[in-house]
Amino acid sequence: MRAMGLDVGSKTIGVAISDELGVAAHPRVTLPRQGTDPDVSALTAMIAEAEVTEVVVGIPYELSGREGPRAKRVRVLVDALRAALPAGVTMHEQDERFTTAEAQRILIAADLSRQRRKQVIDQQAAVLILQGWLDGRRRAM
Repeated sequence: MRAMGLDVGSKTIGVAISDELGVAAHPRVTLPRQGTDPDVSALTAMIAEAEVTEVVVGIPYELSGREGPRAKRVRVLVDALRAALPAGVTMHEQDERFTTAEAQRILIAADLSRQRRKQVIDQQAAVLILQGWLDGRRRAM
């Protein structure tokens, strides 16, 4: 099993990929947003190339737990991607509240420059989304 984690923002999509055992998430790339159809095409190509069987998308719920405007914008991409996924690939949603803030703390602790943090923050958020899902899946077994 290989899983892909996505941190979908308004300007970029952070992508993380798990190892083949589904134990650890690793940063992969930050894609610039180009519109729903081009974004879905880029992601489905990556899914096929990496032989991904599980896709985990972070949903930016509000503190109340409801879907606000940001979550609704992400949902547009989620729905389009879900419709385009090849047979055998399953999509999951993960609460992503506070992942960007946590990613920022991790990158600051790693002493990355502000410029470098800006380049990899979305990938690190995707790692946190995916790792949270992988850990939860292992606990449920």
